[in-house]
Amino acid sequence: MSDTNRKYLLAERPDGTPDRETFELVEQAVPDPAPGEALVRTLYLSVDPYMRGRMDAGESYAEPWDVGEPLRAGVVAEVVESNGAGFEAGDVVTGNLEWADYATAPGAQLQPVDPSLGPISTALGVLGMPGRTAYFGTREVADPKAGDTFVVTGAAGAVGSVAGQIAKRSGARVVGFAGSDEKVAFLEDDLGFDAAINYKATDDYRAALDEAAPDGVDSYFDNVGGPITDAVFSKLNVDARVAVCGQISLYNAEELPTGPRKLGTLVETRARVEGFLVGDFAPRFEAATRQLAEWVADGEVTYRETVTDGLQNAPDAFLGLFEGENIGKQLVKVGEREA
Repeated sequence: MSDTNRKYLLAERPDGTPDRETFELVEQAVPDPAPGEALVRTLYLSVDPYMRGRMDAGESYAEPWDVGEPLRAGVVAEVVESNGAGFEAGDVVTGNLEWADYATAPGAQLQPVDPSLGPISTALGVLGMPGRTAYFGTREVADPKAGDTFVVTGAAGAVGSVAGQIAKRSGARVVGFAGSDEKVAFLEDDLGFDAAINYKATDDYRAALDEAAPDGVDSYFDNVGGPITDAVFSKLNVDARVAVCGQISLYNAEELPTGPRKLGTLVETRARVEGFLVGDFAPRFEAATRQLAEWVADGEVTYRETVTDGLQNAPDAFLGLFEGENIGKQLVKVGEREA
């Protein structure tokens, strides 16, 4: 075990889009676990769009980080030492931990990772928070039915790719928006979407939807917001359901555009628009994870991971989310499991 622990701090609050100056990498001594805590060594680190909101001082559903505070994310880690935390050295766990080589955490804030369900990295993706977000957002909020048309934005990402596959299992026609021809091919050829739209290759989203969703939209899973969502709202059918999961197109905006201006559509369609947080479904996480694991094992749900090597490259992996560089779940590989 190394004596030195690298850790990322929030160096400054970004003005618009973050850059490398937003992050400060420091070296400290490896911490000792207090009573009831475990010392863990990071194996995989997650980067997620919601973390952008924690870099601002304003109110959000996630508490903002202070400047100089360690950044935190979903982590899969190996227990190095347990001081009455309820784990043993060598156990693989997951939790919301610091961007660091090593971290300490109370045992109550760590959950065991079951390697029999899938590769341990999936605890941060299809079998973790993104997969559960797709599961509950699709089944409980967007609620696609057989014969419906289901549209998802950010469709090639960790959440959207799983949401579309779950909707396909329900018998819906599935249409995804993504940002490259490679991603369109991934959605149509690998995941079985009925149609996919490269939003960077068209400036007329309504016309693209007219072709991909000629019967209108019954169920919409929104990860992006902005002009694409405006176009989808113009295609909503009567009694459509809209699940608002994220608005990544606006996360780096220095001034939010005036709105909403499309709500008049809801009067005519009587559509339901509902925002949700995956934490609302926490009592049912285990059941969702096991169902997702069964679908993955049976080949009914396919996933992809984009893995960046090295803690020193974690900021680049995070910034790449806003450039659409990832397909599927973006992860940072930090360490290897001990033999």
